[in-house]
Amino acid sequence: MAPSKNATFDSHNPVTNEVIASHEIYSEAAVKAAVDRARTASQEWRDLGFRGRRKVLLKWSSDLLANIDSLTELVSLETGKPVSDAKLEAALAAGHIAWAARHAESVMRTSHRSPGLLMANMSATVERSPVGVVGVIGPWNYPVFTPLGSIAYALAAGNTVVFKPSEYTPGVGQYLAQSFLDSCMLADIFTCITGLGETGKFLCESGIDKLAFTGSTRTAKLVAATCASHMTPVVLECGGKDPVIVAHDADIKRAADATVWSAFSNAGQTCIGAERVYVDERVADKFIEKVLEIARDIHPGAPGSGKYGPTTMPKQIPIIQSHIDDAIARGAKVLMGGSDSVKAPFVEPVILCDVPEDSIAMTEETFGPTIAINRVKNMAQAIELTNASRYGLGAAVWSKHRGKHIASQLHTGMVAINSVISFAAVDSVPFGGVKDSGYGRIHGPEGILEFTYPRTVVRARFQLPIAFTSFSRTPSNDRLIVRVTKLLKGRLS
Repeated sequence: MAPSKNATFDSHNPVTNEVIASHEIYSEAAVKAAVDRARTASQEWRDLGFRGRRKVLLKWSSDLLANIDSLTELVSLETGKPVSDAKLEAALAAGHIAWAARHAESVMRTSHRSPGLLMANMSATVERSPVGVVGVIGPWNYPVFTPLGSIAYALAAGNTVVFKPSEYTPGVGQYLAQSFLDSCMLADIFTCITGLGETGKFLCESGIDKLAFTGSTRTAKLVAATCASHMTPVVLECGGKDPVIVAHDADIKRAADATVWSAFSNAGQTCIGAERVYVDERVADKFIEKVLEIARDIHPGAPGSGKYGPTTMPKQIPIIQSHIDDAIARGAKVLMGGSDSVKAPFVEPVILCDVPEDSIAMTEETFGPTIAINRVKNMAQAIELTNASRYGLGAAVWSKHRGKHIASQLHTGMVAINSVISFAAVDSVPFGGVKDSGYGRIHGPEGILEFTYPRTVVRARFQLPIAFTSFSRTPSNDRLIVRVTKLLKGRLS
């Protein structure tokens, strides 16, 4: 039985577990009403045109930056992450809003296509149209950056958006929607609905025209199945088990420093953060030594006292614990921390070495401040082990001379060479994965096109003496069509 529209749930500070606020659990009827209002508002948003929407979105981006302190304090309160990390996240997200606003028109420009000699009397074009109402289900680990990667691009393409934030960060979701309304005074263009898992299910079933989901692979499969029963297309950005490959010619100091940050920042709660490292055995000892030197000064704590914060979602704690314990039980060498590093809600840094490839610490997403470092004989072995994973989101490659060659062989959606997660900060490139890491893309031109559909328009500029699309077509007409097709074989298309 669906909860009534007056039912509520509490958001909590993950450091103290104190209640921050109570939020409405949107019922099925309330979700449907929000989607209906968004659909009614769609025409107003489309009628603004590209220039009008650009003006609105650029102002919203500027307003978010002008009030970044209030936003990031709320992010820190709901997630427990340092305010500095929240500020970086919000700034990058504002940049994506501006990029989408400035480039939507050129990306969606009508494309003129060659009709080919056989259809030379035709004008052929492909238009891009917004899909309509886009539903977005966002995560709690990056409650500003990640959902805005869908929201901003969907809005720029001319869609309206109904956003269901994580139940762990509902206040951030409401802040984003209210900031948009305050910025432009256009109601129902970008709406936030709050609730638990069932509210997300209601959104999938509400008649939206497309859904963008970020979360675990397990939940993504349920979301995709629900949407499929309504023929609703989806964009899925799921988990990862992102590798770092360190070649013998890598800048070891930089590679170690970046890898430690990638693995432990945001308490390891980053889908594109480093979880496993494959380092050439010739430089492995040097790399490990440097990693340990840097990691000794990294400790968790409440905002203002730790390098990173708590595990935001309490049920993730036993998962992190099981991954550590399984690796150790299977013979992994503990270089730093260990089983007793889990001190809920915090987890101290854990560094393991020589971890069996079939342990869950190597096969499943840990989503905690742990990292496994394994030696490899050569880059071929590193590539093979990287690609053996069922995940394929991001990767990092460290090599002064072979970075591009190694990157080109990885079965991942994104690769950073001599850097980490840099692809997330480049507005113009698509973000997304393959295999169990999901499908579809956000960011860049692909992120705009993801929330559109192509419309083909073919117009007769003049009439041919032979009518191919007529019951008056003769056998000689058929022979002519076949002869011309054999001759051309697509050459003049």
